[in-house]
Amino acid sequence: MAEFGSITVELKSETDIVAARQEGREMARALGFGVADQTRLATAISELTRNVIQHAGVGTCTLTDHSDSSTAKIQVSVKDHGPGIPDLDQAMKDGFSTVRGLGAGLPGCRRLVHEFHIRSEPGDTAVTIAMKRSRSVTSAP
Repeated sequence: MAEFGSITVELKSETDIVAARQEGREMARALGFGVADQTRLATAISELTRNVIQHAGVGTCTLTDHSDSSTAKIQVSVKDHGPGIPDLDQAMKDGFSTVRGLGAGLPGCRRLVHEFHIRSEPGDTAVTIAMKRSRSVTSAP
């Protein structure tokens, strides 16, 4: 029962980070997610897409409506063909940063969303996240 299908944003510059974030927020709003969940999703998308620009240069962000009659669900897949993450376990620890940042990126992103999966090797990194909520059941008058 997908309502929106998929939207793919090509990631080539900082402007594309903003576009991906806006698409995620808009899809979440249209599917009935509250402002807090819209913001959590947009923040996670920003983190992941910024990583692509910083570390790989280019990539894609695909947002897909995986909703059904009982659950609204947005899945976001961010992919690149960059150098990969050399030590994934280390990268998932709070405080770790390869670019002298706060080190909150991947672990922070994982805490913001309901589902988080990552795989990375040289030339192929993919992070898939999802936000979901139960749809309200209304009875006919």
